[in-house]
Amino acid sequence: MIYAISDLHLSTRGDKPMNVFGSQWDNYVDKIKEDWIAKVKDGDTVLLCGDLSWAMTIPEAMEDLKEFDSLKGTKIIIRGNHDYWWQGISKVKAALPPTFKAIQNDSLLVEDYVVCGTRLWDFPEENDAENVKIFEREKLRLRLTLDDAVRRYPDKKMIVMTHYPPFNNFKSSDFTEIIKEYNVYKVVYGHVHGFQSPHKKEVVIDDIPYILTSCDLTKFTLTLL
Repeated sequence: MIYAISDLHLSTRGDKPMNVFGSQWDNYVDKIKEDWIAKVKDGDTVLLCGDLSWAMTIPEAMEDLKEFDSLKGTKIIIRGNHDYWWQGISKVKAALPPTFKAIQNDSLLVEDYVVCGTRLWDFPEENDAENVKIFEREKLRLRLTLDDAVRRYPDKKMIVMTHYPPFNNFKSSDFTEIIKEYNVYKVVYGHVHGFQSPHKKEVVIDDIPYILTSCDLTKFTLTLL
């Protein structure tokens, strides 16, 4: 089984409590763990779509991730916009707890699927040169992870993890056009929260489902893919 959840925003040091955004975040880590323990079996996989930890350094982030290392399942992670501790994929992979794996410009075989992933970015204004640069770089990274999947596992269906929504106002975009080009099976993403702009649990674009997994919007439960 493959599950997904995102935006855990962990802070074992207690310096970034999420319940400042509402009482629904009270004891939310315990809620996630309870659901995880009830669902995930040995051999299962959980996709974690970014914004994992408020930490600023890799050692601090690893203390947060250890909260979930002892739980069943392989955990596959990508970077979110608040994962400031993510400084170089080689350093990240070397530091990860045993049950964690990270994706950046590559892909991983998971059961009968190949999992790809990248952070993506907000859709910039044309005159916003800095954000246009980041946006274009994320388009390249999306192609790199998909190309790796096609090269290594050409007969497997692709599941794509992103942090930012790949569409703009629930309509097609540069990102969804790339995803369509590669005939992706499913996309899971996060970033959007209940205190932000409109959201939908699932959006279908070009017959491809895009599934929102921000933990507060799934009531702190894992989504089965």
